Amino acid sequence: MWLDHTNIGFPSTENALEDPNGLLAAGGDLTPEWLVAAYQRGVFPWYSDDQPILWWSPSPRCVVIPQEFRVGRSLRKFLRKETFSVTFDQAFAQVIEGCRGPRTNETGTWITDEMCDAYIDMHECGLAHSVEVWRDGQLVGGLYGITLGRVFFGESMFHRETNASKVAFVHLVRQLELWGCPLIDCQVGNPHLSSLGAVEICRKDFEQRLETGINLPSFPQPWKLSWTYG
Repeated sequence: MWLDHTNIGFPSTENALEDPNGLLAAGGDLTPEWLVAAYQRGVFPWYSDDQPILWWSPSPRCVVIPQEFRVGRSLRKFLRKETFSVTFDQAFAQVIEGCRGPRTNETGTWITDEMCDAYIDMHECGLAHSVEVWRDGQLVGGLYGITLGRVFFGESMFHRETNASKVAFVHLVRQLELWGCPLIDCQVGNPHLSSLGAVEICRKDFEQRLETGINLPSFPQPWKLSWTYG
């Protein structure tokens, strides 16, 4: 389905393709209004510079349930060393630029200039947040995502030092657990996410959990980290 950018609306996610998995629509816009309407339905944008805006709702869906999250032994040992310091919302633009950086065996990035600007706009609206990981004042890793109600929609993470993105993720999950978050959306699974405790659920289950979570009171503002490992 081609979306008219002047009329915000998405088809039922039941119409998403099986191949490629989850492709739902093309077109539309990346304004905060469009993005909020999309995430409320479990739909997210993902496309390259040479493509129109593409909207997705894959099944199965990769998620983390904070209350069921467990930190592996080796990562627990690393956290006890207190190698890094962690902050929230102190360098959103730097984090998204870090996530845009080149990856191993990849050329280009799906975080286009248009996407970057859109999520910075969402951050300025209080709807996008970042986790930063620092060593000696240098940004060495982090992640960012969208929030609606008490659901966090993870978008991307990066690291410049070993375990930096994992440390960001653990602090995010534990803090969101303290705030009563029932669901973290990780979109599409991969081995790295699986190693961090992500699981896959069917679209129907995801959308039921999503509806419950986005109707809960919003997370406290501004975001302040109160969880510490120990």
